[in-house]
Amino acid sequence: MWPPLKASDMTRADAPVTPPVVLTVAGSDSGGGAGIQADVKTIEACDGFGTSAITSITAQNTTGVQGQHLLPIEQIEAQIEAVTEDFDVAAVKTGMLATSEVIDLVVAHAADLPNLVVDPVMVAASGDRLLAAEAEDAYESLIAEATVVTPNADEAAVLTGRDVDDPKTAERAGRDLIEMGADSALVKGGHVPGDTVVDTLVTEDGVTTFRHDRIDTEATHGSGCTLSSAIATQLAHGDDLSSAVGSGINLLASAVRYNVDVGEGPGAVQHLVQTRNDAARHPTSEAVERAVSALVDGDVSALVPDRGMTVAGATPYAERPDAVAAVEGRIARMTDGVRPNRGVRFGASTTVARALLAARERDPSIRFAVDCRLTNTVENALESLDGTIASYDAGERPDAVSADATAQWGVDRAFETSDGPPVAVVGRESMGNSGHVLLFAADADALISRVESVREGVGSNR
Repeated sequence: MWPPLKASDMTRADAPVTPPVVLTVAGSDSGGGAGIQADVKTIEACDGFGTSAITSITAQNTTGVQGQHLLPIEQIEAQIEAVTEDFDVAAVKTGMLATSEVIDLVVAHAADLPNLVVDPVMVAASGDRLLAAEAEDAYESLIAEATVVTPNADEAAVLTGRDVDDPKTAERAGRDLIEMGADSALVKGGHVPGDTVVDTLVTEDGVTTFRHDRIDTEATHGSGCTLSSAIATQLAHGDDLSSAVGSGINLLASAVRYNVDVGEGPGAVQHLVQTRNDAARHPTSEAVERAVSALVDGDVSALVPDRGMTVAGATPYAERPDAVAAVEGRIARMTDGVRPNRGVRFGASTTVARALLAARERDPSIRFAVDCRLTNTVENALESLDGTIASYDAGERPDAVSADATAQWGVDRAFETSDGPPVAVVGRESMGNSGHVLLFAADADALISRVESVREGVGSNR
């Protein structure tokens, strides 16, 4: 029998990967939230290989830009040529170009810059100007080379002379940009007032709008860089334009909501939000399994609804039920205790998952939930919990809310009217029979502890 191999006994074969190469031509942000730093983070997060040509070095942080220094034009050109001569560049995005001379340089190299995404950076989120006034007119020649140009409403107004204050004017501005020669234009709606952000993609073939709820935050530093880099990387992967734009907008919506709270000013968007969320799927599933095992071992029969109990856990940045792991088939009451019907998987729950997501809308730190039966004894036992207990009456559900969405609506209402985030929500006359109880927690151990506390309270009050 051969002895086991040791690391010192062998040379391992390499296993290279070949991600698409994306080049960013932009300025450096010493604060790390925008510019080259944001671009490379986003490109790598979207499974690309990030390369760069730095146009300008800025001294900035979350409070603003303290200074900037334009690199010599020969050095910028040398960086572009170094990358394009060695790498098979699949897409390019531009950010801070600063002067007409730099813009003209990029135009001169446009033949070597496929899938060119032009983000016409003019002013930082802090209000500091990043483009010389004389360079605004020079953008027209670069726009003519663009696969897609991605101005916000203010930048679109400068480029087209048209005020953008609603989707209709955004469409008209987009058509103006196509007339300048761009293959397409994405006019972003983040600077247009309203509860809904509407981004308008205009092509020769038509108009596509992307809508998402506005996030109540000022931490949007790097949002334009992140979106244009994500779009460029998806184009590098071979996605069609609409899919690339949609993926980029979805990433940005999460990156803005789950922003990074650093510095004294408004924070930056979280460029790696989807990567980190995906990485958390397995630990989240394991945490749900641990909770299920603890509840089975603790015999929570007295708390299991007739239809069965669901234990659910959301990834840190979950937005949809497919990012919520739950017991498939629920935990059922048996003659000798309780047991799960099947294992844990993502997307296994709908009702409890949506209720959990509704709770997260009010308090994103909440990640785990379990539904329990509602009896007088169980309700009395909730008093043992350290935290607020809230409730809702399913009979008050508006007609516009479907019966399947009752728990989701009820949890949202309970959180809205409660003094502080509740640890439990009592839903009356919903989900069958007399109602149900949902327990919430930030982690699996806290959820287990709350269930055990209620179970003990039920036992002492029988």
